[in-house]
Amino acid sequence: MSYTYATFRTALAEMVVSEETSADFLSILPSAIDYAEQRVYRELDLLSTVVRDATTALVVGSRTQTLPTTTGVFVVVDGAAVVVPAGSSISGGTRAPLTPVSLSVLDTLWPADTVVQGQPVVFAVVDQTTIAVGPSPDASYVVEIVGTQRPAPLSASNTATFLSQYLPDLFLAAAMVFMSGYMRNFGSQADDPKMGASWEGQYQTLKSSAMVEEMRKKFVSSSWSSQPPAPLATPARN
Repeated sequence: MSYTYATFRTALAEMVVSEETSADFLSILPSAIDYAEQRVYRELDLLSTVVRDATTALVVGSRTQTLPTTTGVFVVVDGAAVVVPAGSSISGGTRAPLTPVSLSVLDTLWPADTVVQGQPVVFAVVDQTTIAVGPSPDASYVVEIVGTQRPAPLSASNTATFLSQYLPDLFLAAAMVFMSGYMRNFGSQADDPKMGASWEGQYQTLKSSAMVEEMRKKFVSSSWSSQPPAPLATPARN
């Protein structure tokens, strides 16, 4: 069953044996949601968090480029491309992918912004909000950034997310790991008498199956396919 904000709030309140309208419960609820969401997003690298943004252009003669924030903040940059010919939009031009390199490689090949200019062919991540390209652009190329962003959290104003709709069991288990600490409850849910450790075990079990499904989406499952691992198929099918 999928969750909305309202149904998730109800389910979590029932799991921790709390009044849904309790001031204490409502005050800790955003923190529980944040813990669960951030943990799942970091550990699963969900395809649903991948974003393409082609809303900015390189500056002539400058190898540095601030990452766009039109669609959100990039947490991880997976790739970049310039659109050719220069001045073309993403819908009217052709992507020319940039090869990722280390910043030291870029500094060695193109140490100055204005000495050598041309169509960029490589990029390096400078910091959380900036990349550098080489060589420095000789024209204003639209740049497309592909990477991971954090979706808006589940809340009263954002009543459904990918996690609440497609991974509700994992989402609830992650929230319960956090809430176990909040409750300071060490009752028994399984053989382990510690509630937090028990919910952590549930979370890890659910995460394993979710990770397989996520790998299938990206065609990096068995034999680089979308098929689930087949333990009895030996050798793996090509």
